[in-house]
Amino acid sequence: QVQLVESGGGLVQAGGSLRLSCAASGRTGSSYSMGWFRQAAGKEREFVAAISWRLGRTYYADSVKGRFTISRDNSKNTVYLQMNNLKPEDTAVYYCNADGTTYNTGSYYPGLYWGQGTQVTVSS
Repeated sequence: QVQLVESGGGLVQAGGSLRLSCAASGRTGSSYSMGWFRQAAGKEREFVAAISWRLGRTYYADSVKGRFTISRDNSKNTVYLQMNNLKPEDTAVYYCNADGTTYNTGSYYPGLYWGQGTQVTVSS
């Protein structure tokens, strides 16, 4: 069992930056891949970024490549999402996910564990 708690969301102007954090507890350690998803109002949840547990490989949605960076600190059981050059279309609730599966094609299939979400709002 893994519990996830996100933090770091908020309101920012277009072009600004935010860093989201996701702290894991329970089955701690670095032996699971983790990812971020987001869900805008009235839309389906979509993949944003992921990081593999074995080699720390990173994967990104095309819409955030070059602007977002995912990283992890295994000593703190925490994964981060650094978001730069934010756009109004990045406005959404951002969810952390754990124990998913990464593929060489660059995709990430989410695992069973989800955080409660943190709101990110980007004003124009």
